[in-house]
Amino acid sequence: MQAQFVLLSGDGIGPEIVSQARRVLEQIGRQFGHQFSFEEHLIGGIAIDQTGDPLPQATLEACKRSAGVLLGAVGGPKWDDPNAKTRPEVGLLRIRKELGLFANLRPIATYPELLDASPIKREILEGTDILFFRELTGDIYFGPSSCEDLPGGGQRATSMMVYETYEIERIFRLAGEAARKRRRKLTMVDKANVLEASRLWRRVCAGLAKQEFPDLDYEVVLVDAMAMHLISRPRSFDVVVTSNMFGDILTDEASMLPGSLGMLPSASIGSHSPGLYEPIHGSAPDISGKGIANPLATILAAAMMLRHSCELDAEAAHIERAVQAALAAGYRTADIARGADSALSTIEMTDRVLELIAIS
Repeated sequence: MQAQFVLLSGDGIGPEIVSQARRVLEQIGRQFGHQFSFEEHLIGGIAIDQTGDPLPQATLEACKRSAGVLLGAVGGPKWDDPNAKTRPEVGLLRIRKELGLFANLRPIATYPELLDASPIKREILEGTDILFFRELTGDIYFGPSSCEDLPGGGQRATSMMVYETYEIERIFRLAGEAARKRRRKLTMVDKANVLEASRLWRRVCAGLAKQEFPDLDYEVVLVDAMAMHLISRPRSFDVVVTSNMFGDILTDEASMLPGSLGMLPSASIGSHSPGLYEPIHGSAPDISGKGIANPLATILAAAMMLRHSCELDAEAAHIERAVQAALAAGYRTADIARGADSALSTIEMTDRVLELIAIS
């Protein structure tokens, strides 16, 4: 097949890790007889510096034409001024909204070889395999907000959590279909004992669970309880669906289960637009330019892009097996290495993955 991908390296370690994921995609294309092409565009802080806009129109138009978008990271101390006219993260929120990417898929899977790298005990972690579905274009991130001066001094700030029925229905259906292909258990997380928006989530999801997914083991868990359960019994969850803010917090908490942010990819998808694929870690400015960043999350994000945007399941699985084999062989970057002397550079780790792709 022919496919054109957009690469948005962004800021910090973004260029270092996206360039390595491109190497993997190029090899997979050659090995499986596909013609992959790539366009590189600006987003985030570097886009502000060069164009004044964290999401230039040229970037957005290229993304809309593509088969899929691979993103590195955005942001850093250079652009952290709270009084700045715009911030790098605005570009990320805008591209999700413009492309209609309403569902964020974040797999949280543990690797046997890395269980001891996690702060959680091995006996609690072993066998954990969770797929989060986070609603991505609603909630307080996109609801009305304001900040007003008060007569007696001080200010009042407001951010509204807003949801409509259709926003809940579409992501619940995606999560339900995913659960049918896995272990057939679906957990919805809300705060219905306090929030009206969560009560709408509970009513809508209960109706869909009964009418469209009666074959699933469906449960509801309050968000504060879920935060505890992720640490105490993560193996008991399969597919988890929740709202934007709760999903943001819970998936960051769950990211520590495998032991390193450098191991976890994510996918943001919509109904028709190309998906956006990225590692969950940030721009890591403290290690930018040192060549030691872990490229595996970005490589796994590239595999998700092949699976979800191109329906190339065999190719995606080939990459995932190579990453698993690299870990089983003892290859490590600094974030997951027990000793500094054994750590591989960003390029060296990718080299090992490419070798295993070629021979498997």
